[in-house]
Amino acid sequence: MNKRLLTITVHVAAWACFFLLPILFSPRPRDADFQFSDAMILRFICIDAYLLIFYYSNTMVLIPQLLTKKKWLWYSLTIIALLIIFLFINRLLDDIIRAEMPERIKLRMQRRRPSYFYPFTASTAVFFLVFTVSTCSRVIQEWLGIERKKQEIENEKLATELSFLKTQINPHFLFNTLNNIYSLALVKSEATADAVLKLSSIMRYVLSETKHDSVALDKEIQFIQHYIELQKVRLTDKVKIEFVVEGQTEGKQIAPLILIPFVENAFKYGVSTKEMSRLLFEIKTQPHSILFTSKNDIITNDKGNENNTGIGLKNTKRRLELLYPDTHQLTVNEENKQFIVHLILQK
Repeated sequence: MNKRLLTITVHVAAWACFFLLPILFSPRPRDADFQFSDAMILRFICIDAYLLIFYYSNTMVLIPQLLTKKKWLWYSLTIIALLIIFLFINRLLDDIIRAEMPERIKLRMQRRRPSYFYPFTASTAVFFLVFTVSTCSRVIQEWLGIERKKQEIENEKLATELSFLKTQINPHFLFNTLNNIYSLALVKSEATADAVLKLSSIMRYVLSETKHDSVALDKEIQFIQHYIELQKVRLTDKVKIEFVVEGQTEGKQIAPLILIPFVENAFKYGVSTKEMSRLLFEIKTQPHSILFTSKNDIITNDKGNENNTGIGLKNTKRRLELLYPDTHQLTVNEENKQFIVHLILQK
């Protein structure tokens, strides 16, 4: 409502200033005893009303119905016809005004402005000034509308793509976790019930929090902790896991499920039942950034590779591009027989 009121105010102010132009261009003597007649007042009212009607007719009817539909000839002929009508009205009103003037004033006007075409050139200049302003304002408005629609379409496309990526991540994560619980159930482990409770907590987070574009960092950390605890159930003492959180986490926001694919990947390819293996996860916060590090030993293990779809990491990289454009740094490399992930998320 405020925007509409502002637009109306700007239009009224602009026209109030512009209506002075016909008066400035109007041929009249500068005698001390000269006074505006009723015919002159009528002329100004008619000219102003014509220009006002022409402006909004051009912006709201002619351009949308003719120019934007590439009916160039009809648009040009219409503008020429309106110009001719405008000049005719000017000439007719000027003749009426001259007929009421005293002869001595007519003679002075002829000496000062001997050109017969002066009224036509001045009126034409005013007409094309209105034409130029109205056309430019409408073209700019159309361009802004097109750009706004493009942005809306792009935003909708990104939202749809993000939603699709989430639907891919959640089943992928659930599939791996259920496999772990299934393995516990096969051996009738006492940890099965506790694992089901942890999975329930994890799924509650997945179903409730991932509806939002961002969540509290504390909740995401708790989610990762539950995931790690669930993974520990099936692991032996040969696997050493460290999860370190440093810095102020309160008040920080992060995209949901943006870190878990890296954690999941470390468990999938960095755990061995035959040799010692180590996993390290670090989350450090700074005033304007969040730093995440994942390190795991590179284990040659064919088990589980057959079921590798690569969905998690691929989707995470795509989500980072969409949610943190130009505000994230991701490096993935192998160093000293370790698979290392460094991720920096900036505000």
